[in-house]
Amino acid sequence: MRYVATLLCGLLFGIGLTVSDMINPSRVLGFLDLFGTWDPSAAFVFAGALPVSALAYWLSRQRSRPVFDEGYHLPEGNRIDRRLIGGAVIFGIGWGIAGFCPGPALVATISGQTGVFLFLGAMFLGMAIHRMTLRA
Repeated sequence: MRYVATLLCGLLFGIGLTVSDMINPSRVLGFLDLFGTWDPSAAFVFAGALPVSALAYWLSRQRSRPVFDEGYHLPEGNRIDRRLIGGAVIFGIGWGIAGFCPGPALVATISGQTGVFLFLGAMFLGMAIHRMTLRA
């Protein structure tokens, strides 16, 4: 049942990204272009997500464990360090160049855009390089 719930949540998230047009890199790049032709529509998507996330977070705090799992899987680290800041900067640069971040890029594969496959290839290459450097 856990996998069915995971699949349904992923499908709902993907539908939300598609309906809000967050799989369109020009929409995201327009939002990031503060001094050009700024497109504020993504801000409304983010603002709409906040109450939903807040409610889900509040509900999770009321339970001792999730419905379909033995426990919560929360990040253990709470330090802001060089690796966290470096990763955020690399993520932001990639988002600003491509107009994609991982979730919307996976959903955008249905569009068949060449750019999304180039982005995903670069993302997986970066993940592989990160994994190799951690072992070294």
